[in-house]
Amino acid sequence: MDPHPRLDLKRELSHRRDDFVVGPANEAAIEALDAWPDWLGKILMLVGPEGSGKTHLARDWAIAANGHFLCDVEAELADLHTLEGAPVAVDDADRVDDETLFHLINQAGAEGGALLLTARTRPQAWTVSLPDLRSRLNALRVVEIAAPDDVVLAGVLRRLFEQACIKPSDETVDYLVRRIERSVPRARALVALLDAEHRPVTRKLAREVLAREGFGDDTEA
Repeated sequence: MDPHPRLDLKRELSHRRDDFVVGPANEAAIEALDAWPDWLGKILMLVGPEGSGKTHLARDWAIAANGHFLCDVEAELADLHTLEGAPVAVDDADRVDDETLFHLINQAGAEGGALLLTARTRPQAWTVSLPDLRSRLNALRVVEIAAPDDVVLAGVLRRLFEQACIKPSDETVDYLVRRIERSVPRARALVALLDAEHRPVTRKLAREVLAREGFGDDTEA
């Protein structure tokens, strides 16, 4: 047994809008969300890669709109009619069956209703068997969230370090931003590796881990 066990001080990552890192990659999505309830057709779709913040924004919108957030429609939805007249956010909408998605889109038009959909790809790329659903999807307003830019990636790294109760210098964060892939899952994996070192996270340690794990260009700049 380790006579000096390491305390687990990790903090749960917040999903509030105030904790969302805004930058050029996602500011169009923020602007579109803030236009609610004046969305065209009362429906909006957010499209972006894994870890781009779609779920964060959809969950926050559902709370702010006093609506429902569904991340697994098949498991969470017992009766579509219980959602009529209420704002609904559906995560990973491309995984929802055609009939259910068609009904959700139709119900968004009811008084008090609205629908926010998220997906990794635009609806034109989805396999859809219902012609009416295809036409409705093609008519939706789609706002894309790009892969994290430097501003967003730096903010995400700082949030992840804060969650792990790690306080790297600004120089270390800037060093990592210049070298790692523009990917939130990649940033999350890197922070976990640095945390597992059980040492202060310095530029020197960051360089060692990048070189060892093949996370990016570990040359000095």
